Amino acid sequence: MMICTSLYSIVDGFFVSNFVGKTPFAAVNLIMPIAMGVAAIGFMIGTGGSAIVSKTLGEGKPDKANEYFSLLIYTAIGISVTLSILGFIFIKPISVMLGASGELLENCIVYGRILFVSMPAFILMNIFQNFFIAAEKPSLSLKVSLLAGITNVILDFIFIVVLKWGIAGAAWATAAGEFLGGVIPMIYFLRKNDSLLQLTKTTFNGRILLKAFTNGSSEMVTNLSLSIVGVLYNFQLMRLAGEDGVAAYGIIMYVNFIFMAIFFGYSIGTGPIVAYQYGAGNHDELKNVFRKSIKLVISTGIVLTLLAEILNVPLIKIFASYDQDMFNMTSHGFRIYAIAFLVIGVNVWGSAFFTALNNGVVSAAISFLRTLIFQVTAILLLPAVFGIDGVWFAVVAAEMLALLVTTTFLIKNKDKYQYS
Repeated sequence: MMICTSLYSIVDGFFVSNFVGKTPFAAVNLIMPIAMGVAAIGFMIGTGGSAIVSKTLGEGKPDKANEYFSLLIYTAIGISVTLSILGFIFIKPISVMLGASGELLENCIVYGRILFVSMPAFILMNIFQNFFIAAEKPSLSLKVSLLAGITNVILDFIFIVVLKWGIAGAAWATAAGEFLGGVIPMIYFLRKNDSLLQLTKTTFNGRILLKAFTNGSSEMVTNLSLSIVGVLYNFQLMRLAGEDGVAAYGIIMYVNFIFMAIFFGYSIGTGPIVAYQYGAGNHDELKNVFRKSIKLVISTGIVLTLLAEILNVPLIKIFASYDQDMFNMTSHGFRIYAIAFLVIGVNVWGSAFFTALNNGVVSAAISFLRTLIFQVTAILLLPAVFGIDGVWFAVVAAEMLALLVTTTFLIKNKDKYQYS
């Protein structure tokens, strides 16, 4: 499901890079961190809210769970529409602030405004991915994600390659996929269904909203921090290598999206299970999930690192086969960046694990340190010492430091939650 979601920006990048040009490709890479930063509200409500709803289901209160579920969805709609309007209005000054001018600025405005039109649907899609799992319908979530992803790919080809709509075609293809991913689940949960959840009448409950926002703040911090860090990476690379550097970072991020989707997908998939077993007091099953998860994320990290190093050339050629200098820069940077895959999985899963246990404070601490404090510090300091290699080493240094924090919290809280 998460791999399908990651295809939205990857597919746009592939078609824009190969069929539109380097400048529009740079525009996509400049705007995408902003769009993903706004969409982070969906990850917050989805992960934090589904943990509360799953825990409530585990406590044997289905009516109350549906009431909380409905409150969270209706609130998300109001917030997402407001953010969409603001983004549409202010995309030009935001693009200028990022350093865009001339043709690059024009492309940023076109791409950004279309993305903000579909932003409410994209936020809802991110939220429903979590609630499909809480409703014990993960297969439906996968089907919706596949439909949205395939739609995006087909329309990218039609709009960009056949109709020659350029960067606007890429944006409209993405928007169409997002509308499908957000509207179809809404229709499903509004009607009577055979899942554990259904949208019903609800009442305002500030305590539940605050709990959901706090509990899911780590996931929002993770995605928002990635956006901020992405902007810093673009600034540093623009200074050190120009547009080629920005394009190289964008390509590395596209490959990174797929690999990270595996860790995010597993974390989202196990979150409601952990929350349910915790709410039901099934400590033996909680220990079972914990042990298996640790083994899986560690072994997967090793496999993904090896794959990244082995498949470096063919992966990079998908996006940069037409420019040898950009290809060489990207390939070299990705070999360094890929070392981080060894430990990223433990950090991502560890944060999500504490979210599922309804401990938003610890989860947010891991995410805040990992994705913001450590990365910002590294991206600001290391390039001054190692030049452009310092940019690629920044994420490795940040993830290694975050591993120490995650491990400390897991050991410190094992007796409190009885998962080990």
